[in-house]
Amino acid sequence: MTLPVSTEAPLEAAPTAQDALAYQAPFLIEKLLKEKIADTSEEAEALFTEVKRFMVLTQTDHTVVWDMYSLHIDEAWHNFVLFTWEYMGFCKRFFGRYIHHSPSNAPKTETVTVRQPISFEEFGKRYEQCFGSPPPELWRDETSVTLHRRIFNDHVGRLTLRHEGEDVELVNAAGDVLLRINELAHEALDYVSRTPVFYVRELPASLTDEEKVELVATLVEYRMLRIGG
Repeated sequence: MTLPVSTEAPLEAAPTAQDALAYQAPFLIEKLLKEKIADTSEEAEALFTEVKRFMVLTQTDHTVVWDMYSLHIDEAWHNFVLFTWEYMGFCKRFFGRYIHHSPSNAPKTETVTVRQPISFEEFGKRYEQCFGSPPPELWRDETSVTLHRRIFNDHVGRLTLRHEGEDVELVNAAGDVLLRINELAHEALDYVSRTPVFYVRELPASLTDEEKVELVATLVEYRMLRIGG
């Protein structure tokens, strides 16, 4: 998800930012757990913390386009937006305006972007300057993959498998190779490509538990799969 460039003045009042970060939303934490976006209350709180930090950070500079680098954190943000009155009140109270949100996995438009989004490396620098520490591992979705994690595949029907020697390739509709892996993982990759929602542990037994996590983490890293939601 990319925030549109704004010409409004940046957020200047530090106390306002601190108040925004201190805001609590037990209703959201409950929903993140119910929807299995988070496995524990601690994880749900951590996801919401990063949502608030991202929103605060994007208000410090309206001359750049901010990219949302984590589909997992973005899913938590999206669920916050679903509490319409609470979200509107949060935005108005701490930022003086409504902050729009479009899911990261929403269809892309053909509109021309005037400015390129800042890189993750630049995002990390600005994050550390603002909050005094680098972005936590939570920003790398692949690190949150476990055997008991629920996974979503938004590309079912648009990806196919192709054999290439002793390897199997995951190919998109344009014929581009998205992933090449050993033939031993063929059964598991075939299952992933055909299944819209699954738990990592449900992958075929042809892979060890460690290999299941590794395969899914790789696909999550390249945004072919997403966590929870």
